[in-house]
Amino acid sequence: MAESDDTTGEMSDGLQVELFHPDSDREPGDTNIQALGFDIHPVVFPVALVLIGLFIAMTILLGDQASDAYTALFNFIGTNFGWFYLLVVNVFIVVLLFFAFSKYGNIKIGGVEAEKEFSDFSWMAMLFSAGMGIGLMFFSVTEPMFYLNSPPSYFGAEAGTGAAAAGAMAQTFFHWGLHPWAVYGLVGLGLAFFSFNRGLPLTFRSIFWPLLGDRIYGWPGHVIDLVTVFATLFGLSTSLGLGVAQVNSGLSYVFGSEMLGVANIPTGTTVQVLLIAGITAIATVSVAAGLDGGVKRLSTVNLYLMFALLGFLLIVGPTVFILSTWVEGLGTYLQNILGLGFFTGTLTPAANGTPTGWTVFYWGWWIAWSPFVGMFIARISKGRTIRQFVLGVLFLPAIFSTIWLSTFGGAALNLAIGGGPVQTQYAELGYGSFETLGMFVTLNQYPIGVLSGLLATLLVITFFVTSSDSGSLVIDHLTSGGKHDVPKTQRIFWAVTEGGVASVLLIGGGLTALQTAAITTGLPFAVILCLMCYTVYLGLSNEYEILESEEFAETIEELSDRENVDVVTSGDEMVTDVREGDDAPSGD
Repeated sequence: MAESDDTTGEMSDGLQVELFHPDSDREPGDTNIQALGFDIHPVVFPVALVLIGLFIAMTILLGDQASDAYTALFNFIGTNFGWFYLLVVNVFIVVLLFFAFSKYGNIKIGGVEAEKEFSDFSWMAMLFSAGMGIGLMFFSVTEPMFYLNSPPSYFGAEAGTGAAAAGAMAQTFFHWGLHPWAVYGLVGLGLAFFSFNRGLPLTFRSIFWPLLGDRIYGWPGHVIDLVTVFATLFGLSTSLGLGVAQVNSGLSYVFGSEMLGVANIPTGTTVQVLLIAGITAIATVSVAAGLDGGVKRLSTVNLYLMFALLGFLLIVGPTVFILSTWVEGLGTYLQNILGLGFFTGTLTPAANGTPTGWTVFYWGWWIAWSPFVGMFIARISKGRTIRQFVLGVLFLPAIFSTIWLSTFGGAALNLAIGGGPVQTQYAELGYGSFETLGMFVTLNQYPIGVLSGLLATLLVITFFVTSSDSGSLVIDHLTSGGKHDVPKTQRIFWAVTEGGVASVLLIGGGLTALQTAAITTGLPFAVILCLMCYTVYLGLSNEYEILESEEFAETIEELSDRENVDVVTSGDEMVTDVREGDDAPSGD
């Protein structure tokens, strides 16, 4: 806390200091090692590298044994703790809505005078691109088609019927709507508040400040950040490795005999490793340009490409059918949101394993990804009120997701119900192959499918790049002691590392196993997020008490009346800067 005169000294008494500036002389990255263009935490960075290397080696060397062990662990968690996943994600929605619409909703991230770093459009583009854009490309056709042929147990519909289609859209909306964004929103809010309003490191350890105090800078904090690095890097690497299968299949389908017929692009490990190398190269250039110069611009391009592809299919596709599907699916979703949110399949037999095989899998995946996505959302959200943050993160992407899913899922269902061409392709290919080709098979049934297929492939690639960019920036924060600005060399290092890990695991056959292992980290993170609900409440409650206190109001009024005093209320601290003559500031 800066002290310039007696007025500032008076402010050092009372609740302001305890709220806005922790009683600690530690700062983010104050023990870092700076050398060779790196600015690294002396424990988290090297230990993370060693653990990553050991885990990759173990996964590849043990092969099927590791895969079986990870699968058995995931099945054990799904069977015994699936109820816990379902319960806590519902709790997160309630907690976020409470923060938004209660008296805490007007508290601003970064302090009362904090300004937005990014426009609303850029902010939405970045949080959406980092959150689940690539997943929507992958599952927007395949998931509704799976449910059409294997209706969710909750709805009890007959396969291939209109009732199954309505249940398919509602179940898909459920998996990609409010619930996942509640997970991301809670993590983002907690990290943003403790970093920007408390001056603590932008890492997961900071949420434990109310309970651990300065001990977050010791081994308890190191362990928390190491687990977060693990979940982030392996989550991104497995997604990158598994996702290039869609890019590979798409390129082969578009340029092969099915559409253009001009080139025979093979599918397999070699081609996919080359694709990873290309995507990583683009991501490296983007991440080197930084958050504003690279990630923001590419995310904005992503959103424009999504609008273009979405608008195209809405126009050339079955427009009325798509819009009707959206309305009906949305109605079925909202009507059953509580039932779906608490459906475990215990009392009503779940013949196709929807709760465990799909919902629990998704919830574990969202929670495991929450440190990565939440930390990125936190990094870009300074200057927004709690209410703006929650409503933006919780509702805007969810609404857009339902429109996207209805457009592509509806276009597929229109040609599937009653045994249409998409259903024929689904039956011939089987779900495993249709999973990577569903988007392209559907687009090929409509005018200029070649161009839309190429656009879809480009969009998948750009989403991979933005996910890699976002992940690199997050890992940079984690391994630099929570600093907001990290050297370019370090950003490039982690972007290349992600691609390298994905390639090695793809060659070694350990990607699927590692994905299952990463999802199992969702269970301990779910417990941590429950604790986060409490720590964020403590922080917001204390902040509201200070901001509404007479002492705070009197201090602000007194300082505002002084001449040549620049008052900055940042949330971490309040600084009075008294200057003389020409150097005196004019104020913000």
